[in-house]
Amino acid sequence: MKSYDRLFIGGEWIAPSSSNVFEVHSPTTGELVGQCPEAMEADIDRAVAAARDAVDNGPWPRMSPSERGAVLARAAELVGERMQEMAELITNEMGSPVSWGLLAQVMAPNMILGYYAGLGSTFAFDEVKDGLLGPVLVTKEPVGVVAAITPWNVPFFLAAAKLAPALLSGSSVVFKPAPETPLDANVFAEILAEAGVPKGVLSVVPAGREVGEYLVNHKDVNKVSFTGSTVAGKKIGAACGANLKRVSLELGGKSAAVLLGDVNLDEALPLMMPNAIMNNGEACISLTRILAPRDRYTEVTDALVEAVRALKVGDPLDPATEVGPLVAERQRDRVEGYIRIGQDEGAKVAIGGGRPAGIDTGWFVEPTVFIDVDNSMRIAQEEIFGPVLSVIPYDSDEDAVRIANDSDYGLCGAVYSADNDRGLAVARGVRTGTYMVNSAIPIDFSSPFGGYKDSGVGREFGTDGLELFLEKKTINLPAGYTPSV
Repeated sequence: MKSYDRLFIGGEWIAPSSSNVFEVHSPTTGELVGQCPEAMEADIDRAVAAARDAVDNGPWPRMSPSERGAVLARAAELVGERMQEMAELITNEMGSPVSWGLLAQVMAPNMILGYYAGLGSTFAFDEVKDGLLGPVLVTKEPVGVVAAITPWNVPFFLAAAKLAPALLSGSSVVFKPAPETPLDANVFAEILAEAGVPKGVLSVVPAGREVGEYLVNHKDVNKVSFTGSTVAGKKIGAACGANLKRVSLELGGKSAAVLLGDVNLDEALPLMMPNAIMNNGEACISLTRILAPRDRYTEVTDALVEAVRALKVGDPLDPATEVGPLVAERQRDRVEGYIRIGQDEGAKVAIGGGRPAGIDTGWFVEPTVFIDVDNSMRIAQEEIFGPVLSVIPYDSDEDAVRIANDSDYGLCGAVYSADNDRGLAVARGVRTGTYMVNSAIPIDFSSPFGGYKDSGVGREFGTDGLELFLEKKTINLPAGYTPSV
């Protein structure tokens, strides 16, 4: 049990405005593993007021970027001391296999913190330019009060992706984690406070959808950074547009992995599989559409079925486990509903489709492969968010690109080929924000990440991720004057 009876608001643990709590139950056993207060509108008001005062009057935005970077560097050190603890905590919250979670749920956030810590000393927050009519100073200032809203699937990773650049910018943050994963968010708050983030700069307000909407529409919030479903993202984008509020949206995906006709499956599948059913299939960048050349379709599907058959399903706290439970019963119901839809549409289950034998508790679904899938089917068009793959035939490289692009989403993707140039040509043709050519690395934290089409607006990571939290100001200078920057 990891329980909190207070909310972290403005850098202090204070009594919540109501007695409502979120209970966190293990997706594996159903046992209660923690709880924390549920933030209400009054708590949002206090958090935003503290953040507003920190921006207007506090030391944080007036510190040098390198000083703020040093705080993030210290936070990275503290995370490094608690990696196993945090990996197990997140596993208990949402079911991620702990071996994968140690890398993706904790080590990756640590790398993100370290990257932005270093950027504090290298990024040009001020730049003097020769303008057309005289010297110009372009300065980049904090956007102000940021509302950061994240889902439950990779909670600490997404928190770091938003909080690290927002804090480096000098902005203050009101962070709303998902109700399913509030515990690691509070641990992150403890770490950032210990690292030296001043009072007022950060609040953590676990809350439901209605209170989240209140935060988005709060008059003193300057910028909303949201990761979640496309449906919710469109509503948030509309609300921010109505108020001319800065917004960035990292939304859903239905990414395609293209196996070209010359592919060596023994080399390609070990690269592809970790990105196909990562995090129990609960990842927006998962490669859930597998595009196979028609003349090798049976060979590909047979190899894929054997790769899925070899996956170890079970207790996510077991380091050998590769697929654990889904986050909640409702998510299992959703995934099982899509499996029925796929069968009703005429696709065939080549492996999986049910619940794993011998596991009597938890929200498990067998890793599932559909064959004889047409790209127009719902299982090929809609984000399932579970361990379900669809294998789709194609006739040529151009046909593969067409099918890959036949989606409302454009977040990630991959191509595997014996010819890197041929693979790169496919990569250039697919309209998606991130792509892998004979690679197993979907995200590079120093480079922009985000989506085309319904997969979002804006780019996280790298300097692009920092720019999301900065406002640019142009100051025209008198001739002959060069300020120190």
